Amino acid sequence: MTDTQIPTVRLGDTGPEVGVQGLGCMGMSFAYGPSDAKQSRATLERALELGVTLYDTADAYGAGENERFLSPFFKAHRDEVVVATKFALSIPADDPTRRIVRNDPPYIRQAVEASLKRLDIDAIDLYYMHRRDVNVPIEESVGTMAELVREGKVKHLGLSEVTAAELRAAQAVHPIAALQSEWSLFSRDIEERVVPAARELGVGLVPYSPLGRGFLTGSFTDADKDLTADDFRRQQPRFTGENAAANAALLEPVRAVAEAHGVTPAQVALAWVQQQAAVRDLPVVPIPGTRKPERVEQNAAATRIELTVEELSLLEPIASKVAGDRYADMTFTSAGRE
Repeated sequence: MTDTQIPTVRLGDTGPEVGVQGLGCMGMSFAYGPSDAKQSRATLERALELGVTLYDTADAYGAGENERFLSPFFKAHRDEVVVATKFALSIPADDPTRRIVRNDPPYIRQAVEASLKRLDIDAIDLYYMHRRDVNVPIEESVGTMAELVREGKVKHLGLSEVTAAELRAAQAVHPIAALQSEWSLFSRDIEERVVPAARELGVGLVPYSPLGRGFLTGSFTDADKDLTADDFRRQQPRFTGENAAANAALLEPVRAVAEAHGVTPAQVALAWVQQQAAVRDLPVVPIPGTRKPERVEQNAAATRIELTVEELSLLEPIASKVAGDRYADMTFTSAGRE
């Protein structure tokens, strides 16, 4: 593995310049079972060495613990990194396992102050609405987010899992730099309406779970059998039971392409997402999550893999054959509201 840095791209017409691949930091302290803090810190440093500059977290990841964990790294490299965090998933004090979606202006202001304090920074580089509360007009929520930009607390705005219509309504209020949604060989529902809207409006795409939450890498084949009891992938329909078995059988073309290139299936899955920038003609900056420095190296190397037209055709049918939804409740995704 060389230390060749990944290229950079502007995240939408109005967003920051970032490496063409970011890093999802959620798993360093939340959702994917036990983690090693020392190893995670080494992962952050290695990613930066390789040109990864967009680091993604959220206030809901471990009830703020993920932001606190990342704070020392961000402070040590403040001029080199783009800090992205999110609001909207409120955690009730009487039930820390629940999430309530809130987009109301008072909550947004409360959330940004809490994130700034945990991160211990003066301004958030990219502030996302994590999920959409359909009971609050999006113009009202984005209007409040725009006020945060004018006040210097936030530099750029982002949205997550919104529909094409919601994105257009938001863009009419304030420029949106990035739209974060699930996008991978297994999850392509955003391609019909959301991706064309983002291209039309000059909004960058930040695909989360580009590796299908690890399923596309072959790291597990059945969440119930292979993952710890506290791993939230056990709650996702496509990763358990008959769905998991059916979906594991879909990975053969990924393995075949990987063998042809002498790389891993994970690198092929990532290369496919990276290549959507050229295919769809818009900035695409996936944020694969990992807690291991060697995985960051492999992920970064995927930015240099170019799949042929024939290979893209071989991978094309996979998503349409996937069994099971990506969430048990799809109402909080763009696909659930389109």
